[in-house]
Amino acid sequence: MQEQRAHREAEQVAWQKIQGEELQKLHSAQHHLWFNVGAYLLISIIEFYLAIIGHSQTLRADALNNLAGIISAVLLLIGIFIARDIGDDDLMGQPLPNDPQQNGQRLQLTRFHYETVFTLITGIIMIAISINVMYSGIKSLMHQATQEIPQPITLVGAGIAMCIMLIVWWQNRAAGRKLQNAALTAAAQDSLSDALTSLGTLIAIGGALLFKVAWLDGVASIIVGIFILTSGIKIFRESSLNLADYFDPKAEAQFKKAIEKFPEVRQVEELNAHYNGNMVTLDIIIGVDPHMEVMDSYRLGEEIEAQMRHQFGIVDTDVMAVPTE
Repeated sequence: MQEQRAHREAEQVAWQKIQGEELQKLHSAQHHLWFNVGAYLLISIIEFYLAIIGHSQTLRADALNNLAGIISAVLLLIGIFIARDIGDDDLMGQPLPNDPQQNGQRLQLTRFHYETVFTLITGIIMIAISINVMYSGIKSLMHQATQEIPQPITLVGAGIAMCIMLIVWWQNRAAGRKLQNAALTAAAQDSLSDALTSLGTLIAIGGALLFKVAWLDGVASIIVGIFILTSGIKIFRESSLNLADYFDPKAEAQFKKAIEKFPEVRQVEELNAHYNGNMVTLDIIIGVDPHMEVMDSYRLGEEIEAQMRHQFGIVDTDVMAVPTE
């Protein structure tokens, strides 16, 4: 009994360490996302102003795209803020259980889901903005008499936006890989798409000025909208799969293979991996000798959990042992 109590205490200490590391990563991600908000805000103001005085539909579309970047970054910040809030006494207005020893870890893992939820909302907003941008481009092509060739000043806006977005993309990409953070990875995909659309805007405006072709501006805005749509669908798809409890079967096969290497495990009856934000948890049912002692099966479960944490970085593994011939 004393041994089990000591082991539970050791598990609690290990969880506190894992939780602390993840919360620190989320804190670092917040700093990067605030930088994103500032960069997107600056670019949007510059591009909107230059689009108005320079009569460029494409630059306006790019400004709307960067406005979506502000909304995306703010939503991701909200998701991370909720995920990091470990000192509250309720969850979505409902009181927490009185037994933090048993429920604290599960509830914190649940909070980490909010980061994914707001990443999903980001994808939806990007899709909505892309539809608006493409609609505006198509509308301008249908009324070509009202179209104007953009002014040279609009090239400056597109050039500034492209340079800033490349810096933002590089920082998000590096931080996302270092912190293994889904929000920053989504932000990196978004900022890379924004850099490419700004480059496309620059080329389209340059082409319209060089060849004196007014309709090229409208076509380019549609292409920008397609880029935004593609990125939004990708983020939406990945977040939806995460929330739908989908996990890569190849990764689950690796987990199963590692567990089957334990001599006492006769077979893995069932294995389910889950995402909790960026963290992975695992539920498994293993078949063991029907005559195995309870203490032996308990120790086996702890050994499997330790191995999965060490080999794959899985923060929590729940093991159920059942008798099998």
